[in-house]
Amino acid sequence: MLKDKRSLVIYFSRADENYFGGSMKYVEKGNTEVIAEYIKDISGADLFKVESLAPYSENYMTCINEAKERTSSHNAPIKKEVPDTSSYEVIYIGSPIYWGGMPEEMFTALKNLDFTGKTVRIFVTHEGSGLSGVPRQVKELCSSANVLDDAIAIQGSSVGSAKSTIENWL
Repeated sequence: MLKDKRSLVIYFSRADENYFGGSMKYVEKGNTEVIAEYIKDISGADLFKVESLAPYSENYMTCINEAKERTSSHNAPIKKEVPDTSSYEVIYIGSPIYWGGMPEEMFTALKNLDFTGKTVRIFVTHEGSGLSGVPRQVKELCSSANVLDDAIAIQGSSVGSAKSTIENWL
């Protein structure tokens, strides 16, 4: 079973003002972080949160404009590089959906990692976009890995009740 292997969750998540089913709501913890913590609780995986060197605005509308600019310029430096992944067998990659794919910070975090011999599993949080372009992006970035086709998309407004869904996925 994969959940018994040494695992790392690499994820990006944003708290503050978020969009939920037609309205804005402030959250203390981002949706993707909630799911990453479920994976940790269930499988014992280690966590690495990708953090932007220039944090996004707390205001949702400003944030989406910042994300669009970073996506088009491919410029999103991060605070810390991902730690050495050589001892991990399974890498979970988690992301919200920004403009049809992963936030640019995830590209910065993943682009220079060696995924040779690793199994990669993808999870995303969204509010209507599903998996969007994330599986294709991860397969391109992690071309030396065995990227499983069982990616899971969790609607952001339902992350609080998604632990059993994640447990079944694992």
